[in-house]
Amino acid sequence: MNSAPKHVAIAGATGAVGEELLNCLEQRDFPISELTLLASARSAGKKLKFRGEELTVKEMTMDSFAGVDIALFSAGGGISKTFGPAAAAEGAVVVDNSSAFRMDDEVPLVVPEVNPADALNHPRNIIANPNCTTIITLMGLNPLHHAFGGVKSIIASSYQAVSGSGVAGMTELDGQMEAIVRGEPMPERSCYPHQIALNVIPHVDAFTENGYTKEEMKMHFEGRKILHAPDLNASVTCVRVPVHRSHAVSVTAVFNDDPDVDRAREAIAAAPGVQVVDGPFMDPPLYPTPLDSSNGDDCLVGRIRRDLVLENALTFWVVGDQVRKGAALNTVQIAELL
Repeated sequence: MNSAPKHVAIAGATGAVGEELLNCLEQRDFPISELTLLASARSAGKKLKFRGEELTVKEMTMDSFAGVDIALFSAGGGISKTFGPAAAAEGAVVVDNSSAFRMDDEVPLVVPEVNPADALNHPRNIIANPNCTTIITLMGLNPLHHAFGGVKSIIASSYQAVSGSGVAGMTELDGQMEAIVRGEPMPERSCYPHQIALNVIPHVDAFTENGYTKEEMKMHFEGRKILHAPDLNASVTCVRVPVHRSHAVSVTAVFNDDPDVDRAREAIAAAPGVQVVDGPFMDPPLYPTPLDSSNGDDCLVGRIRRDLVLENALTFWVVGDQVRKGAALNTVQIAELL
């Protein structure tokens, strides 16, 4: 594709990520000749603002993608599997936010700061956006992967905001917090298996036979594909925390070469889309929190230190806005590569 304005479609335009896609397209001045907003029949007719104009959301059908150059999908795996190939068959390049195509050998899985060249080889006209936790982790890990001879393994724990569960997650947290403040009975749960207010839940997505959840295994398999590191192993525990927005991940990474903390800081500081926020001996101590990255484009890395158990290992803490960099922004950046 060239840099001429494109006919862009957003599938799932009324969701949280869909609306963030609109923000990113406008803020980054993406070249658009026509913008088509698509959603379910229930959301059709809703008005959304873009560049000072009100656009009407249309019901998504198999005929919605005629003439579309780039289709940005954020409507769930089932919708992507149904409508993604139809859009691709019409000639659109599909950038999909769901897990539907991530491990397909003919579909590139792309973080633009990590493996941009992969986006240019898309034989099925589909490019997959990785899992949000994988993206945020790799934004901190990739500079170290290149600085220290390649990463061999990682052990990680994620601290994932309730907005990762969509509006339902935020509504459940808010309702429970209000009940606690008012001394009222706890409302009935519908999103999480346990109370999330004033609590943490070590359970994100469904459990698999090996005892890990699907969310935890995504980092294992997606990390291998994105980093072109087929022998990479990742042992991950994903935890839901009572935070509205932005995920955080504690990572211990083992490298082929002996790592150095100062070189690690330099490598991360020189990488695009990521910042070092690491001053443990300052007053007050400096390290990133979810609030620091919320509504921001960059991922933030701190608490960088040598691991005291494993050889050739560093431990660090990375936070990022999972709605923006973990989803919408990464999607728009892939479209920019096209």
